[in-house]
Amino acid sequence: MDERARRVGENEALFRSVNEEVRGLNEAFLVRDTLRIVCECGEQSCVEQIEIEPTAYEALRADSRLFAVKPGHEMPDVETVVVRHDGYSVVRKDRGEPEEIARETDPRR
Repeated sequence: MDERARRVGENEALFRSVNEEVRGLNEAFLVRDTLRIVCECGEQSCVEQIEIEPTAYEALRADSRLFAVKPGHEMPDVETVVVRHDGYSVVRKDRGEPEEIARETDPRR
């Protein structure tokens, strides 16, 4: 695996951790309609946000390999689009090192 792919995986893991904190804050303040999370793409400078229903977010977090990204932020050399929703896509990390990084950095592991 090249350095770029590793960096992408680490960036995505960081954004996923941030979103876990956002989810916790939403629960603490009893905000239950939608979550506003940061895009979990591998671009370090991305600051775009995604609105997602809490149940959809929980389904996403059930699989360590899945991430929510804004349309157009997909990185086909390390991930595959699983489903497209209005406002975001769900991507799955490819087998090998991208998948391993996603599993190892899963905050729910």
